[in-house]
Amino acid sequence: MTGTVPPSVDPAELRDVMDGRWASVRRDARENLDDPDFLPVYGETMQEARERVTRAATTLAGSGRVGFGFPKEFGGEADSGASVTSVEMLAFVDLSLMVKAGVQWGLFGGALELLGTSRHHERYLRDVMSFDLPGCFAMTETGHGSDVQQLRTTCTYDPATETFDLHTPHQAARKDYIGNAAKDGRMAVVFAQLITRGTNHGVHAWLVPIRNDDGTPCAGVTIGDDGPKAGLPGVDNGRLSFDHVSVPRAMLLDRYGQVAADGTYTSSIANETRRFFTMLGTLVRGRVSVGGAASSATKLALDIAVRYGDVRRQFAAPGEDREIVVNDYLVHQRKLLPALAKTYALHFAQGHLVETMHDVQTAVHVHGQEVDEDAQRELESRAAALKVAQTAHATATIQMCREACGGAGYLQENRLPHLKADTDVFTTFEGDNTVLLQLVAKGLLTGYRDTFGSLDGWGRVGFVADMVRETVLERTAARALIARLVDAVPGRDDEVPMLDRGWQLKMFEFREKHCLEGAIRRLRNNSATEGMAPFDVFNDVQDHVLKTAQTHIDRVVLEAFVAAVDRTEDPAARALLDRVCDLYALSTIEADKAWFLEHTQLTASRAKLLTATVNQLLRELRPHAVTLVDGFAIPPSWKAARILEEEPGRQEAMAARDAELRARNGQATPDGTATALEVPPAQ
Repeated sequence: MTGTVPPSVDPAELRDVMDGRWASVRRDARENLDDPDFLPVYGETMQEARERVTRAATTLAGSGRVGFGFPKEFGGEADSGASVTSVEMLAFVDLSLMVKAGVQWGLFGGALELLGTSRHHERYLRDVMSFDLPGCFAMTETGHGSDVQQLRTTCTYDPATETFDLHTPHQAARKDYIGNAAKDGRMAVVFAQLITRGTNHGVHAWLVPIRNDDGTPCAGVTIGDDGPKAGLPGVDNGRLSFDHVSVPRAMLLDRYGQVAADGTYTSSIANETRRFFTMLGTLVRGRVSVGGAASSATKLALDIAVRYGDVRRQFAAPGEDREIVVNDYLVHQRKLLPALAKTYALHFAQGHLVETMHDVQTAVHVHGQEVDEDAQRELESRAAALKVAQTAHATATIQMCREACGGAGYLQENRLPHLKADTDVFTTFEGDNTVLLQLVAKGLLTGYRDTFGSLDGWGRVGFVADMVRETVLERTAARALIARLVDAVPGRDDEVPMLDRGWQLKMFEFREKHCLEGAIRRLRNNSATEGMAPFDVFNDVQDHVLKTAQTHIDRVVLEAFVAAVDRTEDPAARALLDRVCDLYALSTIEADKAWFLEHTQLTASRAKLLTATVNQLLRELRPHAVTLVDGFAIPPSWKAARILEEEPGRQEAMAARDAELRARNGQATPDGTATALEVPPAQ
């Protein structure tokens, strides 16, 4: 604990902590990401939105800020962490532009770079980076989204012509929801089953032209338009079908699997499932980017709602002539401040994830080291976990912010409807959240076995026999710090102060370990039940498995926040972040209070004390609400919300109200010294 929060905290200090390892990328974006086409236009048609976003993408390509993740020999910087950070910053402006850029330079360009070899790079990468070659990432099919390994599109090699025959066998096998396909794309990375010499070698990827220079579809290619969507109007999602399209052998992206002229297939990875997940693992950057972009949208929504709540008045105080600003109401604080605390927590967890991803990918793709399979799988699991957490939080928080702004929040001119519509799909693209939770849980249950991507085998006793190992709860950030805090928890749990960080961490660890052990026991019991189908073995405990994954995510996020507080150097910023971390931890426990009561980790009186403590934290953090959103450092020109336009005397009124609140809450004595946080006893 770092003591009480000073009356004033410099938002710039919070910004510096938040900006992290790629602060220069964030700073450059704030200073230079400025173009009228980069912001949403309220009331534009789908066609207008698509044209504007295409112009914006062209402008972005010309700025030189799209090459962070590409090799240096092609004008890039070989910096995957900077690439993800730039996507997070782009998400503050127009999410359609962010998705369009993600398709072009993340998915299409990333697949070309990471699945292809030097001949593909030399011929195409520069044109991809300049946007002279707009492209698509054609993986998802109408009938197969999450289960990519079972795609139905086929690509069959003919040694007589040294070409592949790319074919869509039926309508459910068409490529669907493909960004850039409906309007701009000229080439696609197409994922299909590779068949040669009568053997299916699993899913691989090819570079396939889909449009001629005049914009007409190439021979055998049918292009459709997905049409209007709930959001992201500037992204031209479309459908692609292939009627025996001839693809030259050289267009196979063959880093992980090669086909010789005579049709012989070779690969450095013999196991098909392992090869498939190795290929997909190289593309993890897209999933990491989606999570970070969702958090950017959440920050923007909270920035709007918190600032509006500081000037919007509703109802007069008893015995007084003045109306009360809505941020002064506890029920409003209950909405905004825990969401703000979780947003901070997720930001630091995302920062740790991006650093891990950067280090893992740099070792392989820049320094030429062998893939560390354990590190890669842990990265994929963590990316899945945080993508779930950040996108689910965005959906819930943006809706809450819309409601917190009342009717004003329903107007397009105030940005929140756009954020709500544009982020809604984030919970199901780049991995459906429910499926990703199962991936996270399966990693915990199996110790990241090679077969983690398939449901086959859940019914075998040997598959679930391994009980919880110490590695399951391996501390993820600042390991020594976390262990020291947990080990230092004094006395009985029901006597430990709730603001003790070690107690908070211990509660999160207990819940995860208990859920994991329970899931394993149930799976073992089911697998020993005579006549129980393998599908039912898992399906019967699916709710428990998903709960296990969620508790794991919560722990990982809390540990990342604790580590961030520990490395904060400015005393005032550290004290504020320490209290925000308290709020994240205790509001998370409070939200699952029933579980902790059921499992005797809270007594009835202590459960009441928990709620009282959360309420006291809200009172202490209330004067700092605007400071906390200031810490996001979102340039005013990016917000595009009319309700944030400056009102006459607003700054003076805010200063007066903040002084009044500090005095009312006992946060500072008349001489300016801070007082301790006092938590009322349980009633």
